[in-house]
Amino acid sequence: MRVRMILPALTEATSPLFRPIKYSLFPPLGLATLAGYLDSADEVVISDEHVEPLTFHDEPDVVVIQAYITSARRAYQIADGYRARGAYVCLGGLHVTSLPAEAAEHADSIFLGPGEDTWPQFLADYRAGCPRPRYQSRHRSLAGLPPIRRDLIKRQLYLVPNSIVVSRGCPHVCDFCYKVAFFKGGKQFYTQAVDDALAEIARLPGRHLYFLDDHLLGNPRFAAALFDGMTGMGRLWQAAGTVKSVLEQPQLLEQAVASGLRSLFVGFETVNTANLHDQRKYQNIGRDYDAAIRRLHGLGVMVNASFVFGMDHDGPDVFARTADWAIRQGVETATFHVLTPYPDTALHARMTAEGRILHRDWDLYDTRHVVYRPAGMDASTLEAGYWRAYRDFYRWGSIWAGAATKHTIRGRLRHLAYAGGWKKFEPLWDLAIRSRRVVHALPLLETVLTGFGRHRPGPETARPGGQSPEDLAS
Repeated sequence: MRVRMILPALTEATSPLFRPIKYSLFPPLGLATLAGYLDSADEVVISDEHVEPLTFHDEPDVVVIQAYITSARRAYQIADGYRARGAYVCLGGLHVTSLPAEAAEHADSIFLGPGEDTWPQFLADYRAGCPRPRYQSRHRSLAGLPPIRRDLIKRQLYLVPNSIVVSRGCPHVCDFCYKVAFFKGGKQFYTQAVDDALAEIARLPGRHLYFLDDHLLGNPRFAAALFDGMTGMGRLWQAAGTVKSVLEQPQLLEQAVASGLRSLFVGFETVNTANLHDQRKYQNIGRDYDAAIRRLHGLGVMVNASFVFGMDHDGPDVFARTADWAIRQGVETATFHVLTPYPDTALHARMTAEGRILHRDWDLYDTRHVVYRPAGMDASTLEAGYWRAYRDFYRWGSIWAGAATKHTIRGRLRHLAYAGGWKKFEPLWDLAIRSRRVVHALPLLETVLTGFGRHRPGPETARPGGQSPEDLAS
Protein backbone atom coordinates (compact mmCIF):
# COMPACT_ATOMS: atom_id res chain seq x y z
CA MET A 1 0.00 0.00 0.00
CA ARG A 2 1.29 3.47 -0.91
CA VAL A 3 0.52 6.09 1.75
CA ARG A 4 1.09 9.85 1.62
CA MET A 5 0.79 11.77 4.90
CA ILE A 6 0.51 15.56 4.67
CA LEU A 7 0.60 18.46 7.10
CA PRO A 8 -0.72 21.49 5.17
CA ALA A 9 0.79 24.85 6.06
CA LEU A 10 -1.06 27.15 8.42
CA THR A 11 -2.25 30.30 6.66
CA GLU A 12 -0.04 32.53 8.79
CA ALA A 13 3.04 30.48 7.85
CA THR A 14 2.80 31.15 4.12
CA SER A 15 3.86 34.79 4.03
CA PRO A 16 6.16 35.65 1.11
CA LEU A 17 8.16 37.81 3.53
CA PHE A 18 10.47 36.59 6.26
CA ARG A 19 9.39 33.26 7.76
CA PRO A 20 9.42 33.21 11.58
CA ILE A 21 11.39 30.31 12.97
CA LYS A 22 8.37 29.04 14.94
CA TYR A 23 6.93 27.41 11.81
CA SER A 24 10.09 25.34 11.34
CA LEU A 25 10.53 24.21 14.93
CA PHE A 26 8.91 20.78 15.10
CA PRO A 27 8.33 17.92 12.64
CA PRO A 28 4.80 16.45 12.20
CA LEU A 29 5.04 14.04 15.09
CA GLY A 30 1.38 13.02 14.95
CA LEU A 31 1.71 11.74 11.40
CA ALA A 32 4.95 9.94 12.21
CA THR A 33 3.13 8.28 15.11
CA LEU A 34 0.34 7.03 12.83
CA ALA A 35 2.94 5.81 10.34
CA GLY A 36 4.21 3.44 13.04
CA TYR A 37 1.03 1.38 12.64
CA LEU A 38 1.69 0.63 8.96
CA ASP A 39 3.15 -2.65 7.77
CA SER A 40 6.83 -2.84 6.89
CA ALA A 41 5.89 -3.53 3.27
CA ASP A 42 3.85 -0.32 2.98
CA GLU A 43 5.41 2.65 1.19
CA VAL A 44 4.90 5.85 3.17
CA VAL A 45 6.01 9.46 2.74
CA ILE A 46 5.45 12.32 5.20
CA SER A 47 5.24 15.85 3.76
CA ASP A 48 5.22 19.05 5.82
CA GLU A 49 4.27 22.12 3.79
CA HIS A 50 5.76 24.41 6.43
CA VAL A 51 9.29 23.44 5.44
CA GLU A 52 9.07 22.31 1.82
CA PRO A 53 6.67 22.77 -1.09
CA LEU A 54 4.30 19.93 -1.85
CA THR A 55 4.56 18.05 -5.11
CA PHE A 56 1.69 16.06 -6.53
CA HIS A 57 3.33 13.72 -8.99
CA ASP A 58 2.76 10.61 -6.91
CA GLU A 59 -0.10 8.11 -7.05
CA PRO A 60 -0.78 7.02 -3.46
CA ASP A 61 -3.49 4.57 -2.52
CA VAL A 62 -4.24 6.42 0.74
CA VAL A 63 -3.69 10.08 1.59
CA VAL A 64 -3.78 11.17 5.24
CA ILE A 65 -4.16 14.90 5.96
CA GLN A 66 -3.99 16.57 9.38
CA ALA A 67 -6.06 19.77 9.52
CA TYR A 68 -5.98 22.71 11.92
CA ILE A 69 -8.42 25.57 11.67
CA THR A 70 -6.21 27.93 9.67
CA SER A 71 -4.98 25.15 7.42
CA ALA A 72 -8.48 23.80 6.75
CA ARG A 73 -8.93 25.57 3.43
CA ARG A 74 -5.60 24.24 2.18
CA ALA A 75 -6.30 20.76 3.59
CA TYR A 76 -9.59 20.59 1.71
CA GLN A 77 -7.91 21.77 -1.49
CA ILE A 78 -5.31 19.02 -1.26
CA ALA A 79 -7.93 16.44 -0.32
CA ASP A 80 -10.19 17.32 -3.24
CA GLY A 81 -7.26 17.11 -5.64
CA TYR A 82 -6.23 13.64 -4.53
CA ARG A 83 -9.81 12.34 -4.48
CA ALA A 84 -10.25 13.52 -8.07
CA ARG A 85 -7.24 11.37 -8.97
CA GLY A 86 -8.67 8.27 -7.29
CA ALA A 87 -6.82 8.24 -3.96
CA TYR A 88 -8.62 7.31 -0.75
CA VAL A 89 -8.46 10.43 1.44
CA CYS A 90 -8.48 10.47 5.25
CA LEU A 91 -8.90 13.71 7.19
CA GLY A 92 -8.23 14.11 10.90
CA GLY A 93 -7.06 16.64 13.45
CA LEU A 94 -8.48 19.40 15.60
CA HIS A 95 -10.58 21.07 12.92
CA VAL A 96 -12.04 17.83 11.62
CA THR A 97 -13.09 16.84 15.14
CA SER A 98 -14.68 20.25 15.71
CA LEU A 99 -16.57 20.38 12.40
CA PRO A 100 -16.98 16.81 11.14
CA ALA A 101 -19.83 17.58 8.72
CA GLU A 102 -17.74 20.21 6.97
CA ALA A 103 -14.71 17.93 6.73
CA ALA A 104 -16.72 14.94 5.53
CA GLU A 105 -17.46 16.76 2.27
CA HIS A 106 -13.77 16.51 1.38
CA ALA A 107 -12.81 13.03 2.60
CA ASP A 108 -13.61 9.37 2.22
CA SER A 109 -13.04 8.80 5.93
CA ILE A 110 -12.83 11.30 8.77
CA PHE A 111 -11.25 10.74 12.18
CA LEU A 112 -12.57 12.42 15.33
CA GLY A 113 -10.28 12.72 18.31
CA PRO A 114 -6.88 11.06 18.81
CA GLY A 115 -6.05 8.20 16.50
CA GLU A 116 -4.48 5.50 18.66
CA ASP A 117 -7.64 3.38 18.55
CA THR A 118 -9.28 4.54 15.32
CA TRP A 119 -6.32 4.48 12.93
CA PRO A 120 -5.47 0.77 13.46
CA GLN A 121 -9.17 -0.04 13.04
CA PHE A 122 -9.27 1.89 9.78
CA LEU A 123 -6.22 0.08 8.45
CA ALA A 124 -7.84 -3.27 9.18
CA ASP A 125 -11.10 -2.14 7.55
CA TYR A 126 -9.34 -0.71 4.50
CA ARG A 127 -7.31 -3.86 3.90
CA ALA A 128 -10.53 -5.88 4.22
CA GLY A 129 -12.21 -3.64 1.63
CA CYS A 130 -14.77 -2.10 4.00
CA PRO A 131 -13.51 1.23 5.40
CA ARG A 132 -16.07 3.35 7.23
CA PRO A 133 -16.73 7.00 6.50
CA ARG A 134 -16.36 8.06 10.14
CA TYR A 135 -14.16 6.92 13.01
CA GLN A 136 -14.75 8.25 16.52
CA SER A 137 -12.11 7.76 19.21
CA ARG A 138 -13.50 6.19 22.37
CA HIS A 139 -10.86 4.00 24.00
CA ARG A 140 -7.93 6.17 25.04
CA SER A 141 -4.65 4.44 25.86
CA LEU A 142 -0.99 4.77 24.91
CA ALA A 143 -0.20 1.19 25.91
CA GLY A 144 1.50 -0.73 23.14
CA LEU A 145 2.12 2.36 21.01
CA PRO A 146 4.45 1.28 18.18
CA PRO A 147 7.76 3.12 17.70
CA ILE A 148 7.31 6.49 16.01
CA ARG A 149 8.57 6.44 12.41
CA ARG A 150 11.27 9.03 12.92
CA ASP A 151 13.07 7.68 9.89
CA LEU A 152 10.40 9.42 7.79
CA ILE A 153 11.18 12.83 9.34
CA LYS A 154 13.59 15.11 7.49
CA ARG A 155 15.51 16.22 10.55
CA GLN A 156 17.63 18.80 8.76
CA LEU A 157 14.56 20.93 8.06
CA TYR A 158 13.72 21.57 11.75
CA LEU A 159 15.40 23.49 14.54
CA VAL A 160 14.02 21.02 17.11
CA PRO A 161 13.84 17.59 15.46
CA ASN A 162 13.78 15.84 18.84
CA SER A 163 10.19 16.69 19.72
CA ILE A 164 8.34 14.14 21.80
CA VAL A 165 4.90 13.61 23.36
CA VAL A 166 4.48 11.28 26.34
CA SER A 167 0.89 12.16 27.26
CA ARG A 168 -2.30 13.25 25.58
CA GLY A 169 -4.62 16.09 26.51
CA CYS A 170 -4.73 18.14 29.70
CA PRO A 171 -6.32 17.66 33.14
CA HIS A 172 -7.79 21.18 33.00
CA VAL A 173 -10.87 22.26 31.03
CA CYS A 174 -10.64 25.91 29.95
CA ASP A 175 -13.49 27.41 27.94
CA PHE A 176 -11.31 28.79 25.14
CA CYS A 177 -9.13 25.70 24.70
CA TYR A 178 -9.33 24.00 21.32
CA LYS A 179 -7.97 20.72 22.71
CA VAL A 180 -10.96 20.18 25.00
CA ALA A 181 -13.18 19.60 21.98
CA PHE A 182 -10.61 17.24 20.46
CA PHE A 183 -10.65 14.88 23.45
CA LYS A 184 -14.39 14.84 24.12
CA GLY A 185 -16.05 11.44 24.21
CA GLY A 186 -13.29 9.76 26.19
CA LYS A 187 -10.37 10.41 28.52
CA GLN A 188 -9.26 14.04 28.49
CA PHE A 189 -5.79 13.29 29.85
CA TYR A 190 -3.67 10.12 29.86
CA THR A 191 0.00 9.19 29.78
CA GLN A 192 2.38 6.60 28.43
CA ALA A 193 3.94 4.01 30.67
CA VAL A 194 7.09 5.57 32.11
CA ASP A 195 9.32 2.84 30.70
CA ASP A 196 7.87 3.35 27.22
CA ALA A 197 8.46 7.10 27.44
CA LEU A 198 12.05 6.58 28.58
CA ALA A 199 12.66 4.12 25.77
CA GLU A 200 11.47 6.68 23.23
CA ILE A 201 13.73 9.33 24.76
CA ALA A 202 16.67 6.94 24.60
CA ARG A 203 16.11 6.50 20.85
CA LEU A 204 16.63 10.20 20.17
CA PRO A 205 20.11 11.37 19.18
CA GLY A 206 21.86 14.41 20.60
CA ARG A 207 21.09 16.24 23.85
CA HIS A 208 18.08 18.49 23.26
CA LEU A 209 14.43 17.48 23.65
CA TYR A 210 11.20 19.41 23.41
CA PHE A 211 8.15 17.89 25.09
CA LEU A 212 5.06 18.97 23.13
CA ASP A 213 2.69 17.73 25.83
CA ASP A 214 0.00 20.24 26.76
CA HIS A 215 0.94 19.85 30.43
CA LEU A 216 3.94 17.63 31.14
CA LEU A 217 3.50 18.08 34.90
CA GLY A 218 -0.22 17.25 34.78
CA ASN A 219 0.21 13.83 36.40
CA PRO A 220 2.73 14.39 39.22
CA ARG A 221 3.36 10.69 39.85
CA PHE A 222 4.09 10.01 36.19
CA ALA A 223 6.22 13.14 35.86
CA ALA A 224 8.27 12.33 38.96
CA ALA A 225 9.05 8.84 37.68
CA LEU A 226 9.87 10.21 34.24
CA PHE A 227 12.26 12.83 35.60
CA ASP A 228 13.88 10.27 37.89
CA GLY A 229 14.53 8.04 34.86
CA MET A 230 15.89 10.96 32.83
CA THR A 231 18.31 12.13 35.52
CA GLY A 232 21.83 11.31 34.42
CA MET A 233 20.97 11.12 30.72
CA GLY A 234 22.61 14.49 30.09
CA ARG A 235 19.54 15.85 28.32
CA LEU A 236 18.49 19.49 27.94
CA TRP A 237 14.79 19.89 27.51
CA GLN A 238 11.87 22.30 27.25
CA ALA A 239 8.20 21.74 28.01
CA ALA A 240 4.90 23.30 29.09
CA GLY A 241 3.42 23.55 32.57
CA THR A 242 1.05 25.70 34.61
CA VAL A 243 1.43 28.37 37.28
CA LYS A 244 -0.14 25.94 39.72
CA SER A 245 2.38 23.20 38.96
CA VAL A 246 5.28 25.62 39.43
CA LEU A 247 4.06 26.86 42.80
CA GLU A 248 2.42 23.81 44.33
CA GLN A 249 4.79 21.04 43.22
CA PRO A 250 8.21 22.47 44.18
CA GLN A 251 9.91 19.10 44.66
CA LEU A 252 8.66 17.96 41.25
CA LEU A 253 9.99 21.11 39.63
CA GLU A 254 13.40 20.56 41.21
CA GLN A 255 13.38 16.99 39.89
CA ALA A 256 12.60 18.35 36.44
CA VAL A 257 15.52 20.76 36.61
CA ALA A 258 17.86 18.02 37.80
CA SER A 259 16.87 15.94 34.76
CA GLY A 260 17.52 18.80 32.33
CA LEU A 261 14.58 21.24 32.27
CA ARG A 262 15.82 24.63 31.05
CA SER A 263 12.75 26.36 29.59
CA LEU A 264 9.05 26.19 30.46
CA PHE A 265 6.03 27.47 28.53
CA VAL A 266 3.51 28.81 31.06
CA GLY A 267 -0.03 29.95 30.28
CA PHE A 268 -0.49 33.03 32.45
CA GLU A 269 -3.20 34.12 29.95
CA THR A 270 -4.47 37.29 31.65
CA VAL A 271 -3.74 39.88 34.33
CA ASN A 272 -7.44 40.12 35.27
CA THR A 273 -8.76 37.62 37.80
CA ALA A 274 -12.35 38.03 36.57
CA ASN A 275 -11.25 36.76 33.17
CA LEU A 276 -9.92 33.59 34.77
CA HIS A 277 -13.31 32.89 36.32
CA ASP A 278 -15.12 33.53 33.03
CA GLN A 279 -12.87 31.14 31.09
CA ARG A 280 -12.73 28.50 33.85
CA LYS A 281 -8.97 28.93 34.09
CA TYR A 282 -9.27 27.89 37.71
CA GLN A 283 -5.68 26.62 38.02
CA ASN A 284 -4.45 30.26 37.80
CA ILE A 285 -6.87 31.87 40.24
CA GLY A 286 -5.20 33.19 43.37
CA ARG A 287 -1.73 32.19 42.19
CA ASP A 288 1.24 34.47 42.70
CA TYR A 289 2.50 35.08 39.17
CA ASP A 290 5.59 36.94 40.40
CA ALA A 291 6.53 34.05 42.68
CA ALA A 292 6.14 31.54 39.84
CA ILE A 293 8.62 33.43 37.69
CA ARG A 294 11.04 33.97 40.57
CA ARG A 295 10.94 30.27 41.31
CA LEU A 296 11.63 29.28 37.70
CA HIS A 297 14.41 31.82 37.27
CA GLY A 298 15.90 30.85 40.62
CA LEU A 299 16.24 27.29 39.34
CA GLY A 300 17.75 28.41 36.04
CA VAL A 301 14.61 27.84 33.96
CA MET A 302 13.71 30.33 31.24
CA VAL A 303 10.08 31.37 30.88
CA ASN A 304 7.97 31.52 27.74
CA ALA A 305 4.86 33.30 28.98
CA SER A 306 1.57 33.04 27.08
CA PHE A 307 -1.11 35.75 27.23
CA VAL A 308 -4.55 36.13 25.65
CA PHE A 309 -6.04 39.57 24.95
CA GLY A 310 -9.70 40.43 24.45
CA MET A 311 -11.46 38.63 27.27
CA ASP A 312 -14.54 40.41 28.54
CA HIS A 313 -12.81 42.19 31.42
CA ASP A 314 -9.97 43.55 29.29
CA GLY A 315 -9.87 47.25 28.48
CA PRO A 316 -7.49 49.23 26.27
CA ASP A 317 -4.94 49.37 29.09
CA VAL A 318 -4.41 45.59 29.16
CA PHE A 319 -1.70 45.54 26.48
CA ALA A 320 0.73 47.89 28.21
CA ARG A 321 0.00 46.40 31.64
CA THR A 322 0.76 42.89 30.40
CA ALA A 323 3.89 43.71 28.40
CA ASP A 324 5.29 45.97 31.13
CA TRP A 325 4.78 43.31 33.78
CA ALA A 326 6.46 40.62 31.67
CA ILE A 327 9.45 42.90 31.02
CA ARG A 328 9.78 43.82 34.71
CA GLN A 329 9.74 40.14 35.63
CA GLY A 330 12.53 39.32 33.18
CA VAL A 331 10.41 36.94 31.12
CA GLU A 332 12.64 35.71 28.30
CA THR A 333 9.98 35.24 25.62
CA ALA A 334 6.28 36.01 25.47
CA THR A 335 3.57 34.73 23.18
CA PHE A 336 0.52 36.98 22.74
CA HIS A 337 -2.83 35.97 21.29
CA VAL A 338 -6.15 37.57 20.41
CA LEU A 339 -8.92 35.58 22.08
CA THR A 340 -10.34 33.24 19.44
CA PRO A 341 -13.65 31.37 19.84
CA TYR A 342 -12.74 28.11 18.12
CA PRO A 343 -15.69 26.04 16.92
CA ASP A 344 -16.97 23.38 19.31
CA THR A 345 -15.50 25.08 22.39
CA ALA A 346 -17.52 26.39 25.32
CA LEU A 347 -16.35 29.91 24.42
CA HIS A 348 -17.70 29.58 20.89
CA ALA A 349 -21.03 28.27 22.14
CA ARG A 350 -21.37 31.16 24.57
CA MET A 351 -20.48 33.81 22.00
CA THR A 352 -22.78 32.24 19.42
CA ALA A 353 -25.67 32.38 21.87
CA GLU A 354 -24.84 36.05 22.52
CA GLY A 355 -24.69 36.85 18.79
CA ARG A 356 -21.05 37.96 18.99
CA ILE A 357 -19.43 35.78 16.31
CA LEU A 358 -18.63 37.94 13.28
CA HIS A 359 -17.91 35.32 10.60
CA ARG A 360 -16.67 31.80 9.86
CA ASP A 361 -13.65 32.61 7.71
CA TRP A 362 -11.36 30.03 9.28
CA ASP A 363 -8.25 31.58 7.73
CA LEU A 364 -8.68 34.47 10.18
CA TYR A 365 -9.10 32.28 13.28
CA ASP A 366 -5.35 32.55 13.83
CA THR A 367 -5.26 34.41 17.19
CA ARG A 368 -4.05 37.51 15.33
CA HIS A 369 -7.42 38.74 14.02
CA VAL A 370 -10.60 39.62 15.89
CA VAL A 371 -13.47 37.35 14.81
CA TYR A 372 -16.01 38.31 17.49
CA ARG A 373 -17.37 41.44 19.16
CA PRO A 374 -15.19 42.27 22.17
CA ALA A 375 -16.84 43.58 25.32
CA GLY A 376 -14.29 46.08 26.60
CA MET A 377 -13.03 47.71 23.38
CA ASP A 378 -13.67 47.70 19.67
CA ALA A 379 -12.09 45.21 17.29
CA SER A 380 -9.57 47.66 15.81
CA THR A 381 -8.32 48.63 19.28
CA LEU A 382 -7.88 44.96 20.18
CA GLU A 383 -5.93 44.09 17.05
CA ALA A 384 -3.76 47.21 17.28
CA GLY A 385 -3.05 46.52 20.95
CA TYR A 386 -2.05 42.94 20.21
CA TRP A 387 0.57 44.07 17.70
CA ARG A 388 1.71 46.87 20.00
CA ALA A 389 2.31 44.39 22.83
CA TYR A 390 4.59 42.36 20.60
CA ARG A 391 6.49 45.47 19.49
CA ASP A 392 6.82 46.77 23.05
CA PHE A 393 7.98 43.46 24.51
CA TYR A 394 10.50 42.67 21.78
CA ARG A 395 12.05 46.07 21.19
CA TRP A 396 15.75 46.09 22.05
CA GLY A 397 15.19 48.43 24.99
CA SER A 398 12.73 45.98 26.51
CA ILE A 399 15.03 43.01 25.92
CA TRP A 400 17.83 44.90 27.65
CA ALA A 401 15.51 45.79 30.53
CA GLY A 402 14.48 42.17 30.93
CA ALA A 403 18.11 41.05 30.84
CA ALA A 404 18.97 43.59 33.56
CA THR A 405 16.69 41.75 36.01
CA LYS A 406 19.09 38.80 36.01
CA HIS A 407 21.62 38.60 38.84
CA THR A 408 24.64 37.42 36.82
CA ILE A 409 26.37 38.48 33.63
CA ARG A 410 25.85 34.99 32.25
CA GLY A 411 22.13 35.22 32.94
CA ARG A 412 21.91 38.59 31.21
CA LEU A 413 23.77 37.30 28.18
CA ARG A 414 21.53 34.25 27.97
CA HIS A 415 18.45 36.46 28.14
CA LEU A 416 19.75 38.66 25.32
CA ALA A 417 20.66 35.66 23.19
CA TYR A 418 17.36 33.85 23.67
CA ALA A 419 14.93 36.76 23.46
CA GLY A 420 16.86 38.54 20.72
CA GLY A 421 17.41 35.39 18.72
CA TRP A 422 13.73 34.52 18.82
CA LYS A 423 12.41 37.75 17.32
CA LYS A 424 15.15 40.08 16.12
CA PHE A 425 16.87 37.94 13.48
CA GLU A 426 14.02 36.79 11.25
CA PRO A 427 15.97 37.49 8.02
CA LEU A 428 18.67 35.08 9.20
CA TRP A 429 16.11 32.47 10.21
CA ASP A 430 14.47 32.86 6.81
CA LEU A 431 17.81 32.25 5.10
CA ALA A 432 18.45 29.15 7.21
CA ILE A 433 14.99 27.77 6.47
CA ARG A 434 15.21 28.36 2.73
CA SER A 435 18.71 26.88 2.54
CA ARG A 436 17.48 23.80 4.46
CA ARG A 437 20.13 24.31 7.14
CA VAL A 438 18.04 25.37 10.11
CA VAL A 439 19.07 22.32 12.16
CA HIS A 440 22.62 23.70 12.22
CA ALA A 441 21.41 26.33 14.69
CA LEU A 442 20.58 23.64 17.26
CA PRO A 443 24.05 23.69 18.91
CA LEU A 444 23.58 27.41 19.53
CA LEU A 445 20.22 26.74 21.20
CA GLU A 446 21.84 24.06 23.36
CA THR A 447 24.61 26.47 24.35
CA VAL A 448 22.08 29.08 25.47
CA LEU A 449 20.06 26.54 27.43
CA THR A 450 23.15 25.06 29.07
CA GLY A 451 24.65 28.39 30.00
CA PHE A 452 21.50 29.77 31.53
CA GLY A 453 20.94 26.72 33.70
CA ARG A 454 24.49 26.29 35.00
CA HIS A 455 24.23 27.87 38.42
CA ARG A 456 23.04 27.04 41.89
CA PRO A 457 19.59 28.19 42.93
CA GLY A 458 19.87 31.66 44.41
CA PRO A 459 18.00 33.58 47.08
CA GLU A 460 15.50 34.77 44.50
CA THR A 461 13.99 31.26 44.38
CA ALA A 462 10.42 31.76 45.61
CA ARG A 463 7.96 29.59 47.42
CA PRO A 464 4.22 29.78 46.89
CA GLY A 465 2.65 33.12 47.76
CA GLY A 466 -0.78 34.65 47.60
CA GLN A 467 -0.60 37.39 44.99
CA SER A 468 -3.44 37.44 42.50
CA PRO A 469 -3.21 38.51 38.87
CA GLU A 470 -4.98 41.73 39.79
CA ASP A 471 -1.89 42.75 41.78
CA LEU A 472 0.18 42.82 38.58
CA ALA A 473 -1.28 46.21 37.74
CA SER A 474 0.11 47.81 40.88
